[in-house]
Amino acid sequence: MKKITILFDLDGTLIDSTEAILESFDFAFKKFGLKTPEKKEILKLIGHPLDFMFLHLGIEENVKEFVDAYKENYRLISKEKTVLLPNAKEAIKEASKFAILGVVTTKTGLYSKELLEHFGVMKFFKCLIGREDVTYPKPHPEPIFKALHKLNANKEHTWMIGDTCLDMDSAQRAGIKGIAVLTGYGDFKTLQRCSEFIKKDSLEAVNIIKKIDNIRF
Repeated sequence: MKKITILFDLDGTLIDSTEAILESFDFAFKKFGLKTPEKKEILKLIGHPLDFMFLHLGIEENVKEFVDAYKENYRLISKEKTVLLPNAKEAIKEASKFAILGVVTTKTGLYSKELLEHFGVMKFFKCLIGREDVTYPKPHPEPIFKALHKLNANKEHTWMIGDTCLDMDSAQRAGIKGIAVLTGYGDFKTLQRCSEFIKKDSLEAVNIIKKIDNIRF
């Protein structure tokens, strides 16, 4: 059987931590006596690193302090206020039957591992590349290159599943195939501009990979 590798994004692809994200931004802004930006302004930036998000939410100085405040709150509430998306666990289990799995996320890797262990699925992944593991996050190809190297993956048979054009652009620039899903922060019209394949959720994405790569058990 050919060696298939599937890399998953986290937020909006496998998990929904929107409540924890919004609450942690609110905590950070209030800690420094500032008004929290509107929800829609925060949501449209999800997928980018935290420093990028705070900069684009108007914080021009002491960005690290805001990031640290966010993380201080996020770690306390993330397990309680994060859920696996519908069919995510099924997608992971199905993919593990025929592929080597990895996670490529702009979230902090430590917290990401804790969340996936909490949900009982970290054991299915052979590597997890988080924000602290790279110099340049998605849409730069560096995170995917790191995952490919760790997994000794064949580019020709490697796929990235994600919910934003950051994921799809990173995949394209790394020379692998991408499948966008509609469970997260990218809408259909936007995703059409960056992905040939758009599926309802991660399970549909895994099943189309199985079909395209002609997997037989």
